[in-house]
Amino acid sequence: MSGTHARRKADHIRINLEEDVAFPRLTTGLEHYRFVHQALPELDLGAIDTGLTVLGKRLAAPLLISSMTGGTAEAAVINRTLAAAAEAAGIAMGLGSQRAAIEEPEQAYTFQVREVAPTLLLFANLGAVQLNKGYTVAQCRRAVEMIGADALILHLNPLQEAVQADGDHDWSGLLAKIEGVCRALAQPVVVKEVGWGISAQAARQLAAAGVAAIDVAGSGGTSWTEVEYHRAGTAQLRRLARAFADWGIPTAESLRLVQAAAPGLAVFASGGLRGGIDLAKCVALGADLGGMAGPFLKAAVEGVEAVAAEIAAVLREMRVAMFAAGAGNVAMLRQPGRLIDLHHQEEA
Repeated sequence: MSGTHARRKADHIRINLEEDVAFPRLTTGLEHYRFVHQALPELDLGAIDTGLTVLGKRLAAPLLISSMTGGTAEAAVINRTLAAAAEAAGIAMGLGSQRAAIEEPEQAYTFQVREVAPTLLLFANLGAVQLNKGYTVAQCRRAVEMIGADALILHLNPLQEAVQADGDHDWSGLLAKIEGVCRALAQPVVVKEVGWGISAQAARQLAAAGVAAIDVAGSGGTSWTEVEYHRAGTAQLRRLARAFADWGIPTAESLRLVQAAAPGLAVFASGGLRGGIDLAKCVALGADLGGMAGPFLKAAVEGVEAVAAEIAAVLREMRVAMFAAGAGNVAMLRQPGRLIDLHHQEEA
């Protein structure tokens, strides 16, 4: 891996841990929804069932540790820590972009977690724009096989690339190449944003291209233009990054748009989820998984026990939310009337 690429990955970890990289004003939109409290839930809290099947694999809960890192020695430790905790909890996990390991195979170990997580629903990850830079299904297959992944995430980050001095700026013709990967790869392909949301138009295009799932990764969590602001080497680049600090489609809005545009497609919700109540809201709105990154990255620095405690806290919050909303399982949580849209005072 080039020194520049390795430095960028190390910068991203450091900035996310040390700097305020939240959207200044834009929120996830999840605060506009509220569960209808049930004073007589007629449920046993201990019997609440958060389990479901995603892409053919049974999970204990609809929680995804979202893609974060890889390609550095520090990232190797973080990934194994996250994976061990995710395996024990029966949830899903995505890895950071594996471009580093495709270009320098000796970096593959920084992504390899099957030793500590043999049954984990595990997502490989490459930047979709690399398909415009010589990558083909061969590199996609290598990313999956390198880590024994169950599926491949192709991530979309055009705005992040546009504000980088060394970013990839040619995003033309990508849809056909994504479709080619979906047709040729044996494993399911998931397409995700990295924090600015998926529109209805993009969802229709991706569904037609054959993707198995879309991760909306909406606005309201980490603003990657703010991350790039802290990386920028010139005043002009800092100005450019800061101008887009509040750009994007909020997570709740993107989730609704994608579901309407691509009915029947698996949808993951990430981007600014703060805990188990947000996770429950996303599932009630139809998400198959809710993804979180920041809280787990901070916990991973402390170790497996800290990550396990964070997972347990999130799932405890979700179970209590389901209990107090009168939903004994995921199917009940999705029933009309569980959530109220406070903007329109209607059932979500």
